[in-house]
Amino acid sequence: MVTTTGDEPLPIRIETTDVEALEAAVGVLRALDYRQGGGFCRDAVRVVKTASLLLHWGTVPDPLRARLFTVLADVHNLLGWTEFDIGHDVPARRRFERALELATEAGNDNLVANIRYRLGRLHLHRHDVAGALTEFAHGRAAALRSDSRRALAILAANEAWALAMGGASRAALVRLEEAEAAFAEAATWPEPRPWEAFFGTADMAAMRGTVLTELASVPADAITHLTEAAGRYGTDMARSRSLTLIMLAQNHAAQGDFDEATRVGTEALDLARDLGSVRPKDRLAPLERLLRDCPPDRAVTALLDQITRYRSDPLP
Repeated sequence: MVTTTGDEPLPIRIETTDVEALEAAVGVLRALDYRQGGGFCRDAVRVVKTASLLLHWGTVPDPLRARLFTVLADVHNLLGWTEFDIGHDVPARRRFERALELATEAGNDNLVANIRYRLGRLHLHRHDVAGALTEFAHGRAAALRSDSRRALAILAANEAWALAMGGASRAALVRLEEAEAAFAEAATWPEPRPWEAFFGTADMAAMRGTVLTELASVPADAITHLTEAAGRYGTDMARSRSLTLIMLAQNHAAQGDFDEATRVGTEALDLARDLGSVRPKDRLAPLERLLRDCPPDRAVTALLDQITRYRSDPLP
């Protein structure tokens, strides 16, 4: 987009179509991340470079400036998520921090809330409950400033997960009920922003199943909600479906139903093999421990062998 004469860049005027093209590119990459995992989203770096060049060399009309900063913040947010998805925590944090700076510059509190949610998920995946709750609290404050009920529901559901992981069962269930009560009114909400549009009925069911799994109270209830969530995830959300199936298999194993745990676990593994994500590898650890404790069984042994190979294989 930037032309030069010799070594000197020519000033360009940024048009709405330039920003729309960047927004569309981020949308394509986000869909690829949901479907195949962060390892397949390497082209996001090119979008960052393009947007950065536009900001540096271009003349940006005031009405487009916040929108362009938002695009750049959004793609850094996406890059942080993809780095997290492939197990690169330090680069992920750097991307999220840059995304926060840009979203703040854009005055976009809704996006700030989403970035804080994703930072919280990074902490949660590493079982850092305190770190996760701190980020979710910052996110909730930003969501309140932006008056986004969807962002508040997403954060409440994830706070419930963190509280359950930390053993605060009563508080976890209260936050979960708040999220569900809010989400029950989702039909009245404005159209979601691109970065929060993923959170739908399937995700709410998955979050209830996840919280109940963490609380290890009633596996049958967790199974009901996780089964519903897995059934709602299509091929466009393959990673979410794989992670949900892994947790579903874990609950079947916790109930002593190793036949169903093996069946569901095999389905989850088949999906996970094609994903550019380390998260299924990490999430398989509790299921693997439960399967190793079960009575000798040929199918279980075969699945354990597959899990061992998959967890040691590099990402596609």
